[in-house]
Order: sequence, then C-alpha cells, then structure tokens
Amino acid sequence: MANAGSGSLATILFLFAFQAALHKGAAQEPVVSQNLVTDNVSVVEGEMAIISCRVKDNDDSVIQLLNPNRQTIYFRDMRPLKDARFQLVNFSDNELRVSLSNVSLSDEGRYVCQLYTDPPQEAYADITVLIPPGDPIIEARDEVLSEGNETEMTCTAMSSKPAAAIRWMKGDKELPGKPKVELTYDKMYTVTSRLTFTVSKEDDGLPVVCIVDHPAVKGFQALKYLEVQYKPEVKIVVEFPQGLTREGENLELTCQAKGKPQPQRVNWLKVDDDVPSHAVITGSDLYIENLNKSYNGTYRCVAANSVGESYDDYILYVYDAPTTTPIPTTATTSTTIITTTISYPEANQDSRAGEGAPRTVDHAVIGGVVAVVVFAMLCLLIVLGRYFARHKGTYFTHEAKGADDAADADTAIINAEGGHTNSDEKKEYYI
Repeated sequence: MANAGSGSLATILFLFAFQAALHKGAAQEPVVSQNLVTDNVSVVEGEMAIISCRVKDNDDSVIQLLNPNRQTIYFRDMRPLKDARFQLVNFSDNELRVSLSNVSLSDEGRYVCQLYTDPPQEAYADITVLIPPGDPIIEARDEVLSEGNETEMTCTAMSSKPAAAIRWMKGDKELPGKPKVELTYDKMYTVTSRLTFTVSKEDDGLPVVCIVDHPAVKGFQALKYLEVQYKPEVKIVVEFPQGLTREGENLELTCQAKGKPQPQRVNWLKVDDDVPSHAVITGSDLYIENLNKSYNGTYRCVAANSVGESYDDYILYVYDAPTTTPIPTTATTSTTIITTTISYPEANQDSRAGEGAPRTVDHAVIGGVVAVVVFAMLCLLIVLGRYFARHKGTYFTHEAKGADDAADADTAIINAEGGHTNSDEKKEYYI
C-alpha cells in the first residue's frame, strides 16, 4: 500500500516537474507539425467521442492530451484529471487514444495533442457537440380547404445545434418554403418554415410532409393530410335510345354529379326555352315521350354544392321517323331458264360430293355463251343488210318485140326478134 502511494506521488511529482519545464521554455512557442496529427470530432449529445493523438516518427518524446482549458487529461498513460468519463483506449509510442463518454454541450471546444520536443509540437482536435431538434410541429391555417383557394402551413424544428434545414413535399412533388432561423438564450437554434400554395381537387387526400434535415438525426418528419372540397363534376348519360333520336321515339337522360360535399340536388332546364310540358323529371333523370322536332334544343343538367356550381349540356336533334318502302308491282314476264347439266365420268368426280354426283355448268357461263351467239348473229345481219343496200339496182326483161302488131300473144312470141333461139341466155335471177 505504501509502495502504491509512493508510485502515485512520484508520478505526480514528475508531472509537475514536466509542467514546470514546459512553462520555463514558454519563450519557445509550440509549433504545429505534420509529425503530430489528430482529427476533428462531431458527436451527438449524450454519446461518446474518441480523441486520437498520433505521432509519425517518435523519438521517445512524451505525448499528452489537454482539454480546452489546457488542463492535462492524459500524460502518457496516466490521467491526472479527475473526470472518470475520460478513459484510455490505447497508448503506444506512436498513439494516445482517449474516449469521452456522455458528451455534453460543455465539453465542446478545442483539445490539444502535445508532443514534448524542443520546441514542443501541437495538433488540435475540435469537438463539436450536435444537439438534435425536438419533434417537428406542423400547423395549417385552414383545416378544410376549398378548391382554388390559397392556404398556408408552417413547420417548426426547435432547440437544435446547429440549425436544422426544413424541406416540404406535397405528394411526390417538392415545394419551396420560406425558412426563419432564431438563436435562443441557451445558444440553440429554432427554425420555422412557412409554405404557401393553391389547392386543387386533385390535392384532396394528399399528404403534405415537413422533412427536417440535421446532422444528428435522419428521417425526421411530420405530415398532414389535405382535405379539399370541390364543386361537382357533372356528366349527362343517354340511357335511351342507343342511336339516332327519331320522331315518335322516347328519350331518357341521366345526370351524374359527383363533388365534395356531394350535391344534394340537380336541376334540368332547356337553354333559351322551356322544358316540354309533358317531360318527366325524376331526381337526376329526364324522360320525354313521343319525340318531335319541336323538342330540338340544348338540355342542361345543373348541380351545386357549398363550393360552387357546374353543368353539362345535351343537344337534342330529332330526325325523321324511318319510312317503309313498298314492294314495287311490275308486269309478269315469263322467263325461260335453260339449265345444262354435264355429267362427267366417275373417274373425274369429286369424292366429297358423293359417288356418281353430276357436275353442273354454272348458269353464268351458259348465259355468257348465249349472249356471245346472239351478238354474233346481230353482227351478221348488219353486214348482210349493208351488202344488199350497196347492190340494189334496176333489172330489165326482154319481152317479145312486135307484140303490139300481133293479133294475140302466141303470134307475138313467134314474131319476136330472135324467137326462142337465145332463150337460155335470157334468164332472170332474184335473190
């Protein structure tokens, strides 16, 4: 026990002697050398920070770690400072590594790694303490919104270090906000972002998300769902007829209206005229019997709610009633159709038609043949007619001369010139 006490006392005395020697050589300012290196540290409040003093080329010089007040935390592997949150992690000729648990804002500052050479060498490690903001708070000016109106929302991230950044998302679209940063009495930052936008009916049910970005936290956000009221959407559906509207038929129209809030009433009217007196209106349905052209015009369905009014139009045009064409009465003409059937040998018959089934020549072919024959005959008649027209003339007969002097016909023939000598040459031909 006495030996342990003597060892601790010797260590303390050595430390004091070292500090005295160090202050004695204060005329020689410490230099920052690349031979002694360390790293800056950012740590969330309440967590652990690691400070490392590293020597590249050590000649057995003493390494020590000082706090921002230049109090010795560790001298080699000994801890003179009575703060149990500092613990030795590693000590060697080339490194002194110390941990600081349960970090608080008061621990923030510049820590010094010092190598006792001539002149002394120093390296600095800045410890930054991060304080995450509280839960973001999102507020809306209007709980229930109306289509086409402008609304405003705010999101607040309180008491953080450093100041947080706030982003806005509406559905899958990012919107720009206007941030405002305030520094509080305890050196904390409060950030408020204001968002202004115009709502539409498509925004109903969409989430508006306030996202807080901070080095100490990730995925910090708050959201609010939009409730948007919008005027009705109106559509006229033709239930009957499924085609042209003709005289004498019936017409049935249905008005479909959807909005938020849901419209309680729909009205039917005729633009620039009165609805026909016998038209039947039942709720959202319009029914007209026995259409005629006097009903032509534009029929309008109007629906309204607390947000506004909307309508849809249907243009009625009544066409003539369909007419029935009577069967024409014509004189009876007897027509003889000749059907020619040609039987082929059994070897050439189609097996799918049955054995021995005759094949019939198409009537169109027969008609064509007949037409060709008739046409040829007509042409022949025309040619013959033209031929006889060209050879038409006068022919003469050689009657017996002297008939005037003869007592009778026989005597005239006998006394005629030439008698019957040339009778064979005096022939008459007639075609």
